[in-house]
Amino acid sequence: MTRLIVFAVFAAALITTAERPGHAKEVVEILLRGHYFVEPATVQITVAVEPHAKNRSLRIEADGERLFRASQLSLDGAEEKRIHAVEFKNLPAGNYILRAEVLGSDDVRGMAEQELVVSGAGMR
Repeated sequence: MTRLIVFAVFAAALITTAERPGHAKEVVEILLRGHYFVEPATVQITVAVEPHAKNRSLRIEADGERLFRASQLSLDGAEEKRIHAVEFKNLPAGNYILRAEVLGSDDVRGMAEQELVVSGAGMR
């Protein structure tokens, strides 16, 4: 029983100290007005990025069954503004995963995801 407890504490320490992309709200957050849109949808996406010296670019994706769209913006590290806006036009009906990734020069610093639904005549 003691070995099991020690292992559990050790495993928890590894999980909390391991190098991994930042939690969404610590590094990047997607701010979207609504989750449901009607086709052809124009979706305005606002992304909040916590300024940091290692931030080099912001990649925003809309990943759906019938369409993939992405946009990438350069970031100026700690000097960069916090709020960024991207607009994806004419999204057809379908379910999408919106993804925002903050990239450093050699790693993903943080990622956030959010679901988006675009309804159309064929979707019920």
